[in-house]
Amino acid sequence: MEKTKEQGHQGAYTGFGPEWRASALTPAQARTATAWVEARIDRRSALTGKERVEDVRSLMWDLEREGEIVVHRISGQHEPVTACTLYGWEKRIPTNQLWHHKSCGQCGNIPGYPTSLMWLMNRLGTRYLDETDQTSCTAWNYHGSGIGNVLSLAAVFLRNFHQAYVSSQAEGLPPGYYFPLVHCGTSFGNYKEMRQFLLHSAELRAEVKKILAKLGRLIDGKLLIPEEIVHYSEWLHVMRERIAAEKTIDCSGIRATIHPACHVYKMVPEDVIYDETVLDGNRVAVSTGLMQTLGAQVIDYSTWYDCCGFGFRHIIGEREFTRSFAIDRKIRVAVDEAHADVMIGHDTGCITTLDKNQWIGRAVDKVYELPVMADCQFAALTLGAHPYKLAQLHWHASPFEKLLEKLGIDWEKAKAEFDAYLAEVKAGRIETLYDPKRAITSGPGYRRQPALAASGAE
Repeated sequence: MEKTKEQGHQGAYTGFGPEWRASALTPAQARTATAWVEARIDRRSALTGKERVEDVRSLMWDLEREGEIVVHRISGQHEPVTACTLYGWEKRIPTNQLWHHKSCGQCGNIPGYPTSLMWLMNRLGTRYLDETDQTSCTAWNYHGSGIGNVLSLAAVFLRNFHQAYVSSQAEGLPPGYYFPLVHCGTSFGNYKEMRQFLLHSAELRAEVKKILAKLGRLIDGKLLIPEEIVHYSEWLHVMRERIAAEKTIDCSGIRATIHPACHVYKMVPEDVIYDETVLDGNRVAVSTGLMQTLGAQVIDYSTWYDCCGFGFRHIIGEREFTRSFAIDRKIRVAVDEAHADVMIGHDTGCITTLDKNQWIGRAVDKVYELPVMADCQFAALTLGAHPYKLAQLHWHASPFEKLLEKLGIDWEKAKAEFDAYLAEVKAGRIETLYDPKRAITSGPGYRRQPALAASGAE
């Protein structure tokens, strides 16, 4: 049967529920509505204008005193740096002895993302463990399909953070030696929500405890919960002065726009770092603070608050919405308004969406070519990291060659070096950032290396 015009129009919103309706606003009305929102959110009222705000860490300490849970503490050995969050609360960011909780999307789609971060840590002499005994947070499934549930998410959260706590024992070190550092913004937001749910719900704690007991993932019969949930961008933020001190490339001529990730600063926003020296404290400080300290020009733009378009459900159910939103609301604005040389982000899905959807604009004569990369990739470049071998920009869909030229990096020479390197890899002469023997800390494949116990990252 042929669809009517009305049926065809309704079909455009399939998958998002009956509440989705076309606004029917005129362009002038839409501009007025957008201007009102932008004026409000610039004062952070969208995040701070809440009736009830709670620091769940106080509840966490109460539950530990009552013998209900064990808290994985950040201690002096982790060399923490204190930062301020949205409401001025203190958050301690560990800077050493870190357990990398990697991202499935980064490792699969943007491999230069985690390698740049670990390369920076190698450069600064940071001790860390990059092991294989971890899982995806599974939040992609939860947000994207609705199949997941809170019980499974909470169990995965506690299972992974328990592994971070006990991983050091395989090296002959005490438990808690390494503190988890979360790479993915989605995992970061998800884990913070799961911690809130667990601290508030005795029923959820009881159900999760049954699962973790079967896995051998309890500490003295109790659930283990981390003192802080820390995102890698927060580590970059508190280390930004030390990183900038190692800089070898001048980036003062670079106009950078920042895309702050929804899962990083809109989920549990009270936990996110703000700094009065970063855009007057009106934006989340991570990424922006780093770029400013590196010397780049951080340019504001009107749609900074917008989602990248990924939206989890959007990318599955209405992919063209994702593509058009990424181009029209983010990339086009950054190019036309800010005349940006690069867009910097700090989340897996955002980098993927903004980078890999630009090609579709050519189909409708919307050619806005803007390099998109993570803050750690850009930082690594300014410290002299190889753009192909290390930052792995060739995995990106958006063109980056003009940016490298503006940074004074000879990309053609670097590409030739990379081709030669690939020939070495093909011949079996493999180079690694990290001693692979340390990657397995449990199971039959692990061979204990006592000499590595105090050596840190290679």
